[in-house]
Amino acid sequence: MKLKNYFLLAAAMLTTTIGFTACDDEDDPIPPVVNPDDDQEGEEPETPVDPWEIADVITWPGDTIVNLTDHFTVPEGKSLIVEAGAQIIVSTDGVGANQQPIEFTVSGNLYCQGTEENPVLFSVDESLRTEANTFAGLWGGIVATSTCAEMLIDHTIIEYTGGDVIEGAPAANAGIYEAGDDAYPQITTNNVNGKYVITNSILRNGVSDAIYMMGGQAIIANNLFVANGETGEEAVNVKSGCRVDVAGNVMFAPNTNALKLSSSDQSEVRTQAVVHAYNNTIINAGWRRDSEKGGGIYAEENVSAYVYNNLLVNCKYRAMTPALDNLANVEGGYDDQHSMIDYNFYASGNQEVDENYVYENGILYAWQGYNFAHDEYHVGVVDAHSVIATEEDSKDPLFVNFDINAVSLTGYVYDDAWDFHLTASSPALSGAYAGGDADATPSFLTSGLTVNGQTYTSPAVETCFGAFGTN
Repeated sequence: MKLKNYFLLAAAMLTTTIGFTACDDEDDPIPPVVNPDDDQEGEEPETPVDPWEIADVITWPGDTIVNLTDHFTVPEGKSLIVEAGAQIIVSTDGVGANQQPIEFTVSGNLYCQGTEENPVLFSVDESLRTEANTFAGLWGGIVATSTCAEMLIDHTIIEYTGGDVIEGAPAANAGIYEAGDDAYPQITTNNVNGKYVITNSILRNGVSDAIYMMGGQAIIANNLFVANGETGEEAVNVKSGCRVDVAGNVMFAPNTNALKLSSSDQSEVRTQAVVHAYNNTIINAGWRRDSEKGGGIYAEENVSAYVYNNLLVNCKYRAMTPALDNLANVEGGYDDQHSMIDYNFYASGNQEVDENYVYENGILYAWQGYNFAHDEYHVGVVDAHSVIATEEDSKDPLFVNFDINAVSLTGYVYDDAWDFHLTASSPALSGAYAGGDADATPSFLTSGLTVNGQTYTSPAVETCFGAFGTN
């Protein structure tokens, strides 16, 4: 075996339970890796070598399928590159006697480098990718630990996650999640000094949050979020120790909120969370949470939140800011002195919610929730300049291809034919925030974040509502 091929083939033997095959010939597995210096005729091959012991960077090429049948870890200080078209197929059999959902742990660095034509895929066997399994929680998701320095998720599909965290699981042993109480998000971050870029990707069909950030600097841009959360979860959930720009995303049918923004557990180490969320399109948020909670945007516990130019369609409520009698308090509401939640556009169709869902406030229509006298609406401050639908005026944004009256409020099946660009006559093309407040400028618009030697910048602020303007 030639040494130049060794590091590539070594990826097959990170554990004895990872299968590594060529996509064009799945019946021709790459042979086990042995010490190349001892690969002599007539000698017994040695025990396969752990490639992380001799390589700092390992690449999974784009023409391969990696079958994971055990927990997988990128060790601290090491890097895994996943090239365009590679498929990571996770077994649903579980690990150990208690069948822990398989977890993809990143203690080092992960760089998923897909393209529009050839995305990276994290999924389960194709036979299991069904609507019935939308919230089955078939594996554990990607968990970036407190030592994960960098992560790039570009043109990557992550789906069918959300298995229960079980005793003995890596995330439970590390104290990231609590066994018996938590389910895995699609992506978790936990390093206040980490740098994360999640862009051009699809995060769908998960029991828990799509992205749960407990630390780090991040650009979350131009992604599609679909059916995130089953019983009380969000698309993007941010906690203290984070500085995040969230822009240009389409978020369809999150269980509770598209944006859950909090500075909970704030300390000298985990500093105040600062979030800029702008030009996102949010549809059907909150209706699958059968209580008074949920609706699209939720800001609490001293978060500094600049949330503007978002287009919300058929969401259960407007932006909520709890504990209004206790603002700018670490244990209370959002930091109203260093925030702006305004200049958003709320559209409503005429459909009534599924009769199987009963809400404490008796909300049956989106327009009704937008105009409800909610205790957590910061009236006159939050959404003071926003466009808000009423029963008489739906504020239809006139999408190129999405009828705001045609999709069930509790529906979560996404149609690829939908087009959320705005037509030339759309009312959502005007009235948006035009800038002027330096604090509202996205954190990484100019300086960007450098990940794997490349600098990524946040999308420019568009003076229209939603993720897309006109075609």
